Amino acid sequence: MTPVDDPAPSQDLLLFLASTAHDMKNSISVLSGTLERLLVGAGPHPDAAYPQMAQMLYQTRRLNDNLMQLLALYKRVGTPEYPFDVQPIEAAQLLDQVVSLGRVLLDAKGIALEVEGDRDLIWHLDEDLIVGVVSHAVNNAAHYTRDRIRLALREAGGLLEIRVEDNGDGYPQPLLDAGAAGLDGAASGIDFRTNSAGLGLHFSREVARMHRHRGREGSVRLENGGAFGGGCFVLSLP
Repeated sequence: MTPVDDPAPSQDLLLFLASTAHDMKNSISVLSGTLERLLVGAGPHPDAAYPQMAQMLYQTRRLNDNLMQLLALYKRVGTPEYPFDVQPIEAAQLLDQVVSLGRVLLDAKGIALEVEGDRDLIWHLDEDLIVGVVSHAVNNAAHYTRDRIRLALREAGGLLEIRVEDNGDGYPQPLLDAGAAGLDGAASGIDFRTNSAGLGLHFSREVARMHRHRGREGSVRLENGGAFGGGCFVLSLP
């Protein structure tokens, strides 16, 4: 087979793409931070520029999340080679981090974030990965909710259940079916809500599966309903 016929990308190309994605992520992080500071300084304002800046912040967050997920997948998240760091973490610490990361965007878009959970609960998990997954779910909900998001955490059946719910229109059944296929490992071939080819779902599933205890492993599911009747992202960890 000639090099032209070889469909496998070379390691040099993969390294080049990863380096490019890393540079893009750094630039977008700077842009996102600048937008956050501008929004905090401006405060809620009826001027047309304010909601446009909030939308720009949402889009930069989304891009940054996607690039971070790509880089994590490139580093083989979900395999033994990945530096998986499980530590006992207080629920309060986890919830506070997610709220802190989403606060400026949610305030700018006029979205109320309701947080529920046993703050004294302690669970063993990879803090950085789980905060990333849940924050991405909150960012996604911010685009589809009418004005409310619920972040809930509880222990149920020996699992830590983290729910991100919104009061939007919920997931159409074809997308729920496509999402279920993607979460089961089958290729859905359909953009899922974020128009990002299901990258966020795939990443969330891989992170959930890394968390294993006594023969059980983490999972992600999507459903409609919850406390607000809209879309629900549910992460369960053993």
